[in-house]
Amino acid sequence: MLPRLHDRPIHQHPGHPYPKSPTHRARKHKFPSPLGRGVRGEGCPSPLGRGVRGAALSLSKGKGFLPFLRYLLILALLLGGCNFPVPNQAEVEPLPAFAQAWQENSTPAPQITPLPTRPIYTPGELVDYIAQSGDTLPLLALRFNTSVAEILEANPFIPQSATTMPPGMPMKIPIYYNPLWGSPYKIIPDSVFVNGPRAKAFDSAAFVAQQPGWLNGYREYAARATRSAADIVDYVARHYSVSPMILLALLEYHSAALTNPQPSQDDLTYPLGYRNPYRKGLYSQLIWTANLLNNGYYGFRAGQLLGLEFENGREERFDPWLNAATAALHYYFNALLGDDAYQWAVSPQGFAQTYQQLFGDPWANDEPHIPGSLEQPPLRLPFLPGGVWAYTGGPHTAWGTGQPFAAIDFAPPSVASGCVPTEQWVTAVADGVVTYVDVGEVVLDLDEDGDDRTGWAIFYLHVATKDRVPLGAKVNAGDPIGHPSCEGGTSTGTHVHIARKYNGEWILAEGVLAFNLEGWIAYNGARPYLGYLKRNGVTIIASDKAVASSHLEAASP
Repeated sequence: MLPRLHDRPIHQHPGHPYPKSPTHRARKHKFPSPLGRGVRGEGCPSPLGRGVRGAALSLSKGKGFLPFLRYLLILALLLGGCNFPVPNQAEVEPLPAFAQAWQENSTPAPQITPLPTRPIYTPGELVDYIAQSGDTLPLLALRFNTSVAEILEANPFIPQSATTMPPGMPMKIPIYYNPLWGSPYKIIPDSVFVNGPRAKAFDSAAFVAQQPGWLNGYREYAARATRSAADIVDYVARHYSVSPMILLALLEYHSAALTNPQPSQDDLTYPLGYRNPYRKGLYSQLIWTANLLNNGYYGFRAGQLLGLEFENGREERFDPWLNAATAALHYYFNALLGDDAYQWAVSPQGFAQTYQQLFGDPWANDEPHIPGSLEQPPLRLPFLPGGVWAYTGGPHTAWGTGQPFAAIDFAPPSVASGCVPTEQWVTAVADGVVTYVDVGEVVLDLDEDGDDRTGWAIFYLHVATKDRVPLGAKVNAGDPIGHPSCEGGTSTGTHVHIARKYNGEWILAEGVLAFNLEGWIAYNGARPYLGYLKRNGVTIIASDKAVASSHLEAASP
């Protein structure tokens, strides 16, 4: 349970219409958690699972407070010039030692441009829809509160085997009205959110060097090295696969990091507004933010994030026409900001305006990054033919905590448990070029263009430095990549962790594009790391104990 927080002084930087956010406050979420049933993610909001409620900030606990306040206001009007003190807010639970008090800023809220609202549709009414990047039939059925069968019936040209919908394709979708729909306004396209083809031409270092703000010249020790601000942004963008332009725009939105050369100490300590003493500095703030954004984006992709509940108890379902990137930003700003500041942030005058001022109209010449009918290329198991390894981790996070559940784990045979060296080999699942290596990490670019932000890419984690394949190496399917280990990330035993990306988007391990390794198809379990592989009626159940039911053999080529 996250702590309840008192009111604390908040700071407003020049040109920003709303005060900077208070310390992150736990939200109540009646909607399914983006992390799935019963999952809890470190430092992330709403990881409480389906049907579990988190702590919420309470500004007044007494049930009779609001009627009493109305009575005082009426009495004040009747008595004219008499001044009566308004009672103080009810006390809330004491703060932990590290927290500070805050209080609401009294500046009148700016006006948000009103947006159109949806009509109330009759049950099953066919509505027009234009397919968006990454749309799948199961996800559309969830968003429109209908079924895959009804969508196929209304669109007989779509084959039942369809994976992703072709972006721009007109569709008719039977809709069953759900109350409490939110704004239909789309903030950014999905292609701008991911660290994909659209980010290829962007040079973070050159861009930051042209700006007058405090990021220009900033340096910090992060990820085993002293790095510039641009290097830190790129490092986080690479590992979470969130666009560096999104991260820079958020830094500007929260702390004017690109335009203000004289930041406050608060800006330097909490540049993204998450006031947690364990998340001080640019790097720590960025990884928290990127992780939170991914929880929203891939929670929406998985159909586990369908709406929000706000701190005042108000509920809102995402507009069925919304896209994943916009849903991710709604999720992020709701976790970080009070209600008025949230409404501003997701409006056309909020974050969207900041992004456009920095990088231009994100919708201009948008090229969707997930094409229609996308298919995974043939992939082999990541160990030598004839080898018998254990399936030790079902679908779980590719990087960070929570979503995306895009990775699975395999462990070699061993006479001892724990982190022990092995001469077993992790192998290439397909032909490709090695485009990135770091402690424990190898990235294999399958289209061999030298940039893993385009096309299919395979991410390996926990690959030992000893005998690791070098950067730039061309490998064929089945060639050695390195030895499994505990290097990189967090691990309790020697194994390898693999995940897939397409055009910068993590591809969920289960779904219409499920992991398929030599015909073994991945399925989620009741919680992360559980789950199973299935092929021709045979089921391999994930087990971190490497029991016999988790063993499988790699086929000969």
